[in-house]
Amino acid sequence: MGLLRKILAPFSSLYGKITDIRNTFYDKGILKSTSFSVPVIVVGNLTVGGTGKTPQVEYLARLLKKKYKVAILSRGYKRKTKGFVLADENTAPTDIGDEPMQYHAKFKDVLVAVDANRVEGINKLLEFKEPPQIILLDDAYQHRKVEAGLNILLTSYNDLYVDDKMLPAGNLREKVKGASRAQIIVVTKCPDSLSEKEQFEVAKKLNVVLHQTVFFSTIRYDSKIISKANSIDLEELTNYEVVLVTGIANTTPLVEFLHEKEISIKHLQYADHHNFSKADITFIRDTLANTFSSKKLILTTEKDYVRSFMTLEDDIYYLPIETKFIEHEKDFNKIIKDYVERNTTNS
Repeated sequence: MGLLRKILAPFSSLYGKITDIRNTFYDKGILKSTSFSVPVIVVGNLTVGGTGKTPQVEYLARLLKKKYKVAILSRGYKRKTKGFVLADENTAPTDIGDEPMQYHAKFKDVLVAVDANRVEGINKLLEFKEPPQIILLDDAYQHRKVEAGLNILLTSYNDLYVDDKMLPAGNLREKVKGASRAQIIVVTKCPDSLSEKEQFEVAKKLNVVLHQTVFFSTIRYDSKIISKANSIDLEELTNYEVVLVTGIANTTPLVEFLHEKEISIKHLQYADHHNFSKADITFIRDTLANTFSSKKLILTTEKDYVRSFMTLEDDIYYLPIETKFIEHEKDFNKIIKDYVERNTTNS
């Protein structure tokens, strides 16, 4: 344990006790949770930072939206509005936040809304003339005022929650035993080649109990990078000098992927959820201008593109990603569909 972690350890113990008491109050019914007449699926984690919630929520939306009317409800982290906001054609990222804006841009047939009070947000969605049949709660594992029917807990392969410590010494939002509320645990950002033996060892380390099923997923990158009006095959990028601009929590998988593809990058790394200012964009463009190559471009993540670059010129590209299950994808889909069918009024 480093010096800073040693200094912060007493505060972590206190924070752990506070969250533990809160969870006990919910478990015993002293604090009340609200249940709803429609299926509610929570996607979340025990830690702060990127575990792949956004691509997992997108996976669920794609899986369910052809048969059901789906809504995604988030709190709208770092938005400049308050209360309940439903995304429409005039919505900006500052109105609803990065991830909700990405959902809204990608899924025109899915309701996307934000409300820090998830109970209030769900109630407002259910008041619509054509209410959603399924609600996906993004990053709401600790939001226990809502009694979800299905909890999906994510943990990164290289940063398992069992190896972490409580805030502020570590990144845990609550104690590891909080994982017991999940019916599904997804270990994200795994190597493609993760063997069944290695999967078993990870599941064993997570102390999975009988009511839980563990799945292992990886990141699948698109074969093209995309701008407002153009696309380029990924293979062609070996001929380019690329200025990579990121404002996400964990850039390691993306950087490693580009290096594996032998793509030359100059990485400008900003903090998670960074709002790119005019000065930032000028610096990024100056960096590109000072790159001595006849073929060069700016590449960013889909989340950063939606937040800060989609309204700019056509010469900024992003690389789409999706969740891909290493094995047992059909089993995962069946659990989700069975839960929804059992709990949908028109099933």
